[in-house]
Amino acid sequence: MSEDSTAFLAIYIITFLIGFPNAVLAFCLCIRKILRRPIPIDIFVLNLSLSDLFFLTFLPLKMKEAADDMIWKMPDALCRFSVLMFFAPLYSSSLFLTAISAERYVCVAFPVKYKSPKRIIYTTLICVCIWVLVVVTSVFPYTAAYSDSDGVDNTTNINNLVAEPQRCYSNFTAKQLKALLPARLGIVVMFFLLPLPICCFCYISLICNLIKCPLFKRQRKLRVIGLVAGTLLVFAICFAPYNASHIAGFVKKENPDWRMTTLMLSTLNACFDPIIYFCISKDMRRVIKICAKALRTYIPI
Repeated sequence: MSEDSTAFLAIYIITFLIGFPNAVLAFCLCIRKILRRPIPIDIFVLNLSLSDLFFLTFLPLKMKEAADDMIWKMPDALCRFSVLMFFAPLYSSSLFLTAISAERYVCVAFPVKYKSPKRIIYTTLICVCIWVLVVVTSVFPYTAAYSDSDGVDNTTNINNLVAEPQRCYSNFTAKQLKALLPARLGIVVMFFLLPLPICCFCYISLICNLIKCPLFKRQRKLRVIGLVAGTLLVFAICFAPYNASHIAGFVKKENPDWRMTTLMLSTLNACFDPIIYFCISKDMRRVIKICAKALRTYIPI
C-alpha cells in the first residue's frame, strides 16, 4: 500500500473513531431535548449531527478503497452512491454551521425577538430548505461526472465516471470536465464563499457583545470562544483547501492532482464537529465528563 493510501486510511479511521460516537451521542441527546422542550439551537445541532452520521456511516467504503491502495474493487453502484454520501454532508455541514452561528448571534444580540414562539417553525423551515438545497445542488456535479461522452475525445477514451474501471471519481473526460468545473465553482460560492463571511460576522459580533456585557459568566465566554474556534477550524482546514481545488480546477480547466489531498482534509470535518457539540450542549459536556471520570477510574494515570 502506498504512503498516500496509508495516510488516507489513517485519517478515515481516526475520523470514524472520534466522529461516530460523538455524532450518535449528540443526535440522541438532541432528540431527547427536542421531545422535552424544543429550542432552535438543538434543532440545528440535531441536523448537523445527522449530516455527520450520513457521512460517517458510509465512510467505511472509503476505508476499503484506501486499504485497496485507492483501487475500487467494489461494485460500480457503490462508487456512485458513495460519491453522493461523501460530498452532500460536506455541503450541509457548512450551512448548518452557518445557521448555528446566526442563531447564537441572534440569541445574544436580540434576546426578545429570539423568544418568539414562532422561532421553532422558522428554524424547522430553514433546516428543510438547507436539505433541499443540498440535494438539488448535489445533482449538478453528480450528473456532470456521470454524463457519457459523445463522439471522440482528444484526451481520453473514457466514457463514464470510473476512468480506469478500478478507479472511483478520479478521472474525467473533457466533456465531463466542461460541465463539472462550472458546477464545482457554483458549489464554492454557495457553500463556502457565502457561509464563511456570515459566520465571521456573526461570531465577531457575538464576541463583541459578550465582551461589553459583564453579566455573562467566564465559562460561557470560554464556550463561545471554543465554538468560534471549532467552526473556524472546520472552514480553514476542511473546507478551504477543498474549495480552493475547485477554483484552481475551474481556472486551469482541469481536475487538480492535489485535490485528493484536500478530500482527505475535508474528512476531518466530522472530527472537529464534536467541539461544536461540546460547546453548545450542556448534556454533552455532562456525559463526556462522566465518561472521562470512568476512564480515570479504570485507567489510572
